[in-house]
Amino acid sequence: MSQLEPTTTPKLEQPKFGFNDYAERLNGRAAMVGFTLTLIIEYFTGQGLLSWLGLN
Repeated sequence: MSQLEPTTTPKLEQPKFGFNDYAERLNGRAAMVGFTLTLIIEYFTGQGLLSWLGLN
């Protein structure tokens, strides 16, 4: 007795919350932009992140 394969793939709706591809991609891009901006600001001001926060 052989098992039958489905003929169509169900269209599942992406979850609006939680770990999904869109959320992970957006979070990664925001982290890259923030890191790059931090490096640019440090280069032009000559001060590190700890100095900005008053911890140095």
